[in-house]
Amino acid sequence: MAELVAAGKQPEILFWVGCAGSFDERAQKITRDICKILQHVGLSYAVLGTEESCTGDPAKRSGNEFLFQMQAMANIQVLNGYNVKKIVTGCPHCFNTIKNEYPGLGGTYEVIHHTQLIQQLIDEGKLKAEGGESFKGKKITYHDPCYLGRANGVYEAPRKALEILDTELVEMKRCKSNGLCCGAGGGQMFKEPVKGTKDINIERIGDAIETHAQVVAAACPFCMTMLSDGVKYFEKEKEIQVLDIAEITARANGL
Repeated sequence: MAELVAAGKQPEILFWVGCAGSFDERAQKITRDICKILQHVGLSYAVLGTEESCTGDPAKRSGNEFLFQMQAMANIQVLNGYNVKKIVTGCPHCFNTIKNEYPGLGGTYEVIHHTQLIQQLIDEGKLKAEGGESFKGKKITYHDPCYLGRANGVYEAPRKALEILDTELVEMKRCKSNGLCCGAGGGQMFKEPVKGTKDINIERIGDAIETHAQVVAAACPFCMTMLSDGVKYFEKEKEIQVLDIAEITARANGL
């Protein structure tokens, strides 16, 4: 962003990468695929790079409101300094926090999740699911991230991205507004589970196994970790792939 502004250019979109998308090896692949999609359709975008800090979501969900406000206000200062208007995120936690909680602290932007962007590009005919890997005949099930689904009512965009693939989209018994958390939200990603009878991600991947799907589609880096761990727990790595909607879209378009 700093380089573009110095050159007198203003990108259409700021891509908010997020902590997972920056530092987690698995989520970095999703980040790259989101960038490939943006480049493929010719959207001008920028990232903040080292100027981007955590949105403060884990701090807030864990109960540290003071730390959240410090992190949020530092980010808002940077975003407002660059006159950012539209933000696309690869993470529902970043999406929810910037969209719904930053306005109260002086940061109001148009915020969309990458699945919504993909849906828009499909509707505009810019992404056609041609020329790449075929998912034809494969069974895919989609796991609704809490902060995308129940918190913000985004259910159709990710499914639209899967429907154009000519696959069999099978729903888990708990989906959409009745979806089950992967177990990572609310700061749980960063702590050991409280002792109980079963981990939530094991319960959730059980729902996916029941559908006999070969691909579990995710739209959140936290869900990606939890679902992948669940697949490993059941030793189903050869039968079930866990892929982000962006990765599926990039593969289908040969990017």
